[in-house]
Parts: sequence; structure tokens; C-alpha cells
Amino acid sequence: MVAASDDGGTGTPAFTQSREFWATVVYAAVLGIFGAGLALVFLGLVGQGSKWFQPVNSGWFGGRWWWIAVTAAAGLLVAILHRATRLPDKTPGVIQDLQSGEADPALVPGIVLTSFASLIGGASLGPEKALGSAVGGTASWLSRRRGMNDDEVQANTVSGFAGAYGGLLSSPVIVVMLILELFRPGGEKATRTLINTVVASSVSFGVYFAIAGSVFLDIYKVPQYAFKSWHLLAGVALGVATAVLVMGMVLVIAVCMRAFTRATVPRLLKPVIGGALFGLVGVILPLTMFTGSSQLTTVINDAPTLGTWLLVSLVAAKTFTFAVSAGSGFVGGPIFPALFIGGTAGVAVHMIVPGVPLALSFTCMLAAVPGALVSAPFTMVLLAALVTQVGGLQTAPVLLAVVTANLTLAGSQFLVKLASRARKNAPTTA
Repeated sequence: MVAASDDGGTGTPAFTQSREFWATVVYAAVLGIFGAGLALVFLGLVGQGSKWFQPVNSGWFGGRWWWIAVTAAAGLLVAILHRATRLPDKTPGVIQDLQSGEADPALVPGIVLTSFASLIGGASLGPEKALGSAVGGTASWLSRRRGMNDDEVQANTVSGFAGAYGGLLSSPVIVVMLILELFRPGGEKATRTLINTVVASSVSFGVYFAIAGSVFLDIYKVPQYAFKSWHLLAGVALGVATAVLVMGMVLVIAVCMRAFTRATVPRLLKPVIGGALFGLVGVILPLTMFTGSSQLTTVINDAPTLGTWLLVSLVAAKTFTFAVSAGSGFVGGPIFPALFIGGTAGVAVHMIVPGVPLALSFTCMLAAVPGALVSAPFTMVLLAALVTQVGGLQTAPVLLAVVTANLTLAGSQFLVKLASRARKNAPTTA
């Protein structure tokens, strides 16, 4: 291995000139191919398995009552898979995996199978957990078998995540930025992570696009608008509104999690009850079913027909179905449901205050809802900009909305801790 300080006068880090480094780059490319292939197969099967979902309409009671039997049956299958694969009740979330740069290979079969059953059963969850765990866990397992050290295992694991998401998100730039903002590598690890994730996500995207020919970008068509200075203040206001919305989401999720944890029913019945609950909500509001990606397109296109009250109800109902899905044992990711909640809330704001451009409120809240929960502001801004194709100037209010929502939520949590500490230290009275 060449010493790190010896760059041969080229200014290039010496570890990039080693055989081991280039071996990991090739490894990243292989993970990209594997990730693209897995995404094509997994998403294709999910698409085929979810064809039972044919609503009568997108409005009130647009679902079919027999859906409750399907979603409850999906819950029973999820419970059986939990037991058969010995999957624990609580598995690390995809954000936690990205932050730690780890994925437990032992959990991969259970996560993939249970997530597949969850997604075709209509659960309000996304596919990112299954894909990330599968490719990242496989990379971790292979790295351990080859006797790599912890840094090399982490580098290969995050390369696996990049390979999984390159095709799913259809943008290597978004994938690389997401991993860098969450994983936050430093020193030599930063360069290694950057190069490996670029290679893995780019190869994955290339293979996925060549076969599928479809991309996630530019899927939400919103009217363009001319930027004005007051839009910056509107971004701040939308950020505060998003923080309040996310506080409500966190409360609903906490209540549902506690309710299912403390419920004195057999473990096998908890997913069945959860499936029946979100199936019932789906009958009343069909747009709350599944990941929310295609359903958000319907919200944008049919907003005037749906009406403001239904849009507000969708935000609340989707929060509930997401909380029930996650709390009762269904497996999936939170990013796509959060995008639906944020985007729908943005459309509702425009309906309530028509003076706020639709593209402004939509992009701000689309990015701010997941941005309030995840410390990846630039990723969320870029994602909102690319899926809507708004201009460069129009991203300034989006960034303000994301940062404001994140800081407001963090500040409220700090105040709650101070109040709790004050109550504990207060003198007691007779």
C-alpha cells in the first residue's frame, strides 16, 4: 500500500492508486448491476401483485368493501413470514441503516419477503427498506467473508444502498447526496464513499433505465411560476406549517406504536388488525393505499374535483395508515408516504390560499415533510426540484421551508425536554 502522503506529485490521494481501492470500485459496479436487477424484479412483481387495486373513483368511499379481506389476509401473511423467517418485531429503519452504514445480512430474507407481502397488500409504506437491506446486507455479508476491516465493510455496504437506489430514484446525484448527508463519512473514508456510491448508483441507473425505460424524475407536473421576493417568506411560513404537521404525524405514530405494542392480543393477529384498519380507511379514501407515488399524481391532476376537505382528510388518513402499517408489523420505508403527505398538504394549501402558487406550496411541503424528519436538507430540495422541474430560483424557498421545518421541530423537542425537566425538579405539594 502506498503511503497516504505520497501522491507522486499528481495531487491524487495515494489510496486511489492502490489495487485494493480499485477492487472496491469494481465491487461497487457489481453492486450497481445487482441493485438494478433486484429493483427491476422486485418492483415488477409488486406492480403485478397490486393489480387487484381498482378503485371505483378517487373520492369518498371510492374503494370496494372486499379490500378489507385482502388487506387483512396480507396482514396474516406478514405475521406468518415474521415467524417463519424469525424477523423481530422491530427492525432498524432505512434511515438508521444509512446513518450507521450497516445492514444485518441475517435479516435480509425476512425483510424482503415481508416487505413484498406488505407492499402488494396495500400497506402505506415504500420499497426502499427492502431494496436497501437486500443489496446493502449482501454487500456486508460478502465483505465480512472476504475478511475486510470495518471501514471497508461500511464502504461496501453504503455502495450497496447506492446500487439499490440508483434505479429506484432514477438519479445518481440524489442517491449520492442522500448517503453523504446521512452517513457523513470523514477523512479518507469520505473520498472512498463518494467514488464508490457514484459508481454504484450510476451503474444501477444505467442498467435500470436501459431495461425499464422509465424514471422517477419529472413525474409531478405542476404549473411553473415566476419567482418573487415574497416567496422566500412564504417558504418560511410553509416550513413552520410543515413542522406543526410533522408534530401531529409523530404523535399519531407514537400512539399507534404504543397501542400495538401494549395490545393484549396474539402476535399473529396484530398485522391482521392493522391490515383491516388501513383497508377500511382505503375503502373510504382509496388514495391512502400503497406507497402514494402514483396516488400523488392523481391528487395534483384532480385537486379541484377532489376538493379541499378531501385533501385535508387525505393528509390525516395517510398519516394514520402509515402509522398503523408500521406499528402493526408491516415492513417498508417511510420516504414515499412522507412525500405523499407533504405533496398533498402543499396542494391543500394552494386550494385554501389560491394566491400561493401551486408549484411553490407543493415543492416546499413535498421536501419539508421528509426534511423535517431526516437531516438531509439538500437531498430533499434537489429531489423536489427534479421531480417537479421547477427553476433554479424557485429552489430558494424550498430550502428555507426544509430548514425552517427541521429547526422548528428540533426546537419544539428541546422545549418539551426543558418543560419535562422542570416538572421533575419542581417541589411537590401535599
